[in-house]
Amino acid sequence: MEAQMQLNTLVANMFATGLLDDQFQQLQMFQARNAPGFIAEIVTIFCNEGRRNIDELAKMLERPCVDFKEVGDILFKLMGSSASIGAQRVNNICIQFREFYEEKSRDGCLKAFHVMRKEFYDTCIKFQTMLQLEQQVWTFYPNQ
Repeated sequence: MEAQMQLNTLVANMFATGLLDDQFQQLQMFQARNAPGFIAEIVTIFCNEGRRNIDELAKMLERPCVDFKEVGDILFKLMGSSASIGAQRVNNICIQFREFYEEKSRDGCLKAFHVMRKEFYDTCIKFQTMLQLEQQVWTFYPNQ
């Protein structure tokens, strides 16, 4: 029962702090009706693909001559995935990053990238904690 309370508190905090938005609630409702384990699957995909994209962006932005088309391709993947999972703070910084990308401002892109990377990893850490708590709840209360 304690794991359920911790899970509820964590998720409520993720919404209250703007980490997540209504899109995530839609995914939760879909899972509750149709697909147990759906959230765990999409969160895992989001974090794994996001890590690869973040690493790729870091390499691109370190180059003396930045290929902004390549940066944009990766940035739009991150924007799409963060919007579709409801990772609001990650998506918001991606939108700011896009402004610097459109201006072809390497310095602006680097500043936005550092904030985006922090928000992304903070979100993934919270998601990981959420999944661990969900696993505890399912282990003790399999019919929930």
